[in-house]
Amino acid sequence: MNWQEYFLASSTLLIIKIKYGINKICYKKGSDRMEKFKYEIPTLKRKKDAINYIKEHIEVDSNINGTGGLDRYINDYEGWLEKLEQDYNRVPNEEKVPARTFFLVRVSDDKIIGMANIRTVLNKRLEEYGGNIGYGIRPSERGKGYNKINLYLALKICKEYGIKIAKLDADLDNPASWKTMEALGGIRTRQYFCEQDNCEVVEYEINVEESLANYKKIYEKMIKEIDLSDKEL
Repeated sequence: MNWQEYFLASSTLLIIKIKYGINKICYKKGSDRMEKFKYEIPTLKRKKDAINYIKEHIEVDSNINGTGGLDRYINDYEGWLEKLEQDYNRVPNEEKVPARTFFLVRVSDDKIIGMANIRTVLNKRLEEYGGNIGYGIRPSERGKGYNKINLYLALKICKEYGIKIAKLDADLDNPASWKTMEALGGIRTRQYFCEQDNCEVVEYEINVEESLANYKKIYEKMIKEIDLSDKEL
């Protein structure tokens, strides 16, 4: 490789890192070792970390997304695990649909840094508002690009359940969320006022197969595992 080719390759890599935030999420601070992430089905062993995850949101008065209702079970974690099992086995109806909830765990320190809730089937209400995926990152870990890997993993779950087009919503005044959707190929389909939340909402659609194919080289190397087993919750 001559110096012109080397310069072009280096410049291209730098553009990719800046565009997708890879320089923020690939490497441990003070190390050249790449960070790894995994999705875990919630279990009792994560109780303390999961409760702290919710408390951190409450302490800074932050919106809580993608937790499968954990914030309503902060004093009954075991009850929440039972609820998740019901969510997973639910027959879809007009009120509720089957869903799976995951912890996004950073492997280096075995810490929950995010969560995601994936509705594997949509009813009419969720078609209009809510969509397939809710996700979030704990406040102290934001601004590091972690939600991109979170959404990428969520799209892999969608693929496992045969979802071709994933629908997602975000508050208009939460650009960090909808810019993450755009970073993974999301197309804005509409903007509307949500009376329930009293705010403007933007709706996105992501072609699951295309997104996973387009961003595979970027994110696959950061994934340790996804556990979809039906182990005891």
